[in-house]
Amino acid sequence: MGAAGRQKSDYTVILYSILQAYLMTEVTIPVHAIKGRGTATRLAHRFEKDARAAYDDGWGTLEEAAADRAPVQTEVVFEDARSAISRNDSPDIYFDYSVNPYRGCEHGCIYCYARPTHSYLNLSPGLDFETKIIAKRNIAAMLRADLAKRSYVPKLINIGSATDCYQPVERELRLTRGLIELMQELGHPLALVTKSSGVERDLDLLAPMAARHLAAVYVTITTLDGELARKLEPRAAAPHRRLRTIRALAEAGVPVGVSVAPQIPFVNDDMEQVLQAAFEAGARTAFYTVVRLPWEVAPLFKQWLELHYPQRAARIMARIQEMRGGKDYDSDFASRMKGSGLWADLIKQRFEKACHRLGLNRQRTELDFSQFRPPVPHSPQASLF
Repeated sequence: MGAAGRQKSDYTVILYSILQAYLMTEVTIPVHAIKGRGTATRLAHRFEKDARAAYDDGWGTLEEAAADRAPVQTEVVFEDARSAISRNDSPDIYFDYSVNPYRGCEHGCIYCYARPTHSYLNLSPGLDFETKIIAKRNIAAMLRADLAKRSYVPKLINIGSATDCYQPVERELRLTRGLIELMQELGHPLALVTKSSGVERDLDLLAPMAARHLAAVYVTITTLDGELARKLEPRAAAPHRRLRTIRALAEAGVPVGVSVAPQIPFVNDDMEQVLQAAFEAGARTAFYTVVRLPWEVAPLFKQWLELHYPQRAARIMARIQEMRGGKDYDSDFASRMKGSGLWADLIKQRFEKACHRLGLNRQRTELDFSQFRPPVPHSPQASLF
């Protein structure tokens, strides 16, 4: 082959390589396709044997398909729980027991560490987590049975530790309210964390319990930026609405704190402003965590970054990995909540200085466990007398 032939062959190889690379480039999901959702993809969970991904064929077919696709509706699936209480032995979590009336969460927070739990249901931690909500319809009855056991020792129960107990379906199902009614009846202390203003509905229960030192509420405010909140937490209450909820709880006498979690470098950088606004609304305690990306959360979060913040996506991930020993996530109890390294120390200092300046966390909320009276177990023998 002559020089001209070899040169033509080289050009052919180069052009073919470019074309192949173009055809194998995954297209970023259009913003309009995920309106009202944290993600638009049903990411394969870690137990699936087959995984499929969509690629552009060069004719824009993916964007056309996304534009024509109807919004995915929320589906509620009922299940009968076999027990209610999950016991916690993690030293970095402040409560001993938790009760979760729902699996999955319609709020759609893209960073949610609970997304991988949908994998155990053979569902996607992506869109399925936000649209296929599992409701434990007998959760109050199961909690009553757990509390009636002779071996039960009363400790703090957190309602909704994995997914929000006041997500939109709670308006109709009222499973969380049933739990609170039971714990009020038995004099058992509770705490709950929420991003929803729906907790105000249950002030008629929470306020009397708080007067007896049986209840505390924490409201999560990730940022005061409404536009950012819509991207991070598309179906949760707006930041200004959560501040109103804090005020309503405080005015009703319910001990209320603020969670400024998670902290994401170069994304939500207004921690001090959130703490200031929450304190002015009536919060007197606060806590934070840094973003956690276990299992399938990491690829979902990276996809979200490329969609919303492509110019700084690599920079954000670099800082997250810096706090995780060079990895996307580190499950070590000593560091998983707050991270480690220079950047984690900086976030910690900012939080502590802001709390000290405002007067947050000067006094802990003490709940009274002495009032608990276990329910009387149902006995089939009772019908004989």
